[in-house]
Amino acid sequence: MSKAVPKVDLNGLYIEDAIQDDSFTGVVPIYAQPEPEKAPELPEDEEIEDELDVSEEPEQPRELIGYLVGIPLPTGLYHPRFDLVAWDAYQDAVLEAQSDYADELHDWREQWAEGVEQGTEPVYAPPAQPDNLWVEGLTPEEIAELTKPGEHTEVEKLKFENEALKKLIEDKDRENKNALFEIYSILLVGE
Repeated sequence: MSKAVPKVDLNGLYIEDAIQDDSFTGVVPIYAQPEPEKAPELPEDEEIEDELDVSEEPEQPRELIGYLVGIPLPTGLYHPRFDLVAWDAYQDAVLEAQSDYADELHDWREQWAEGVEQGTEPVYAPPAQPDNLWVEGLTPEEIAELTKPGEHTEVEKLKFENEALKKLIEDKDRENKNALFEIYSILLVGE
């Protein structure tokens, strides 16, 4: 099975969704694909050797272009931004908790091996993942600008014109009925 996971840029701003396996979690960097190098053209009269000259060139660092985020995107954000700083702080806390657990477990096992009476075996307790990793990427002023009532769209203008024409037709229809009623009244009285 697959699921859509958010892709963000280097600032954490949402770009688009990418399809990943259901088991995908965490935050994974995305690197730019290196341009394939073209093989040098050989003159037609040169013989091609079976062995290739393998000259080891140092691998160039790949360019980081964004991240895949395995944490669901909440609804209600105008321009979602993943807080990469908070994520890094959480990851540091996880590593520290794992290190502390490993130290406690090591000490507990040493005491056990020496025959010293010790308490119960330590249990790993991971830190809680922050709830607010997805935040609003727009300022309140930018949101106010987006949500302020603006000019009407063409469809809205056409709806208003349509309603005005309906009202005008109803008014004219009523006037015509009243005029016809007056004519019938005059004709009936005149007989």
